[in-house]
Amino acid sequence: MPKLKPFAYVVMILVGEGGAGPHDIVRMMQDGRWYWSGSDSQFYAEPKRLEKLGLLSSHSEPGITKARTVYQLTDKGRKALVEWLAEPSNMPRIQEEQVARLLGSEYVDDRTTIESVRPLRVRFEAELDAITRHEARIAEFPHRERPLRINLRLQRRMIEAHIAWLDEVEAEYGG
Repeated sequence: MPKLKPFAYVVMILVGEGGAGPHDIVRMMQDGRWYWSGSDSQFYAEPKRLEKLGLLSSHSEPGITKARTVYQLTDKGRKALVEWLAEPSNMPRIQEEQVARLLGSEYVDDRTTIESVRPLRVRFEAELDAITRHEARIAEFPHRERPLRINLRLQRRMIEAHIAWLDEVEAEYGG
């Protein structure tokens, strides 16, 4: 079996013991976009690839308008996931466009720098609202309640740190 990238394990975790369809996986990924980024097409394609490797299996279930594919972990997938979960975690990879924009601020005036990052404030506030909505739904996922609570607290702290960063940029650049 080829060496899997962390993305494959993320998909297997999202499939979980209860199974999930591609749309479910994409929705969960979008809810957790602070933790993992990827295009929707990657999240649609990866379960098919993992099925070919014998790590997931699939079956059809009735859907609203047509049959939907639901993926399940296989014993082989569960074993691979357990082995990966036992390995030490890597340092987080961070790609922050706004940090690069600030670093390049020498090429534009301060007003342009501020205006390029200021719209993030509305997005950050919306993210805090989304976290509150997600927190209200945690009870719907009793098998993942504890990690969801911890991860949502991390997400809240990350957003609050980004807001503090934006406050600092605005103060320093005269916003």
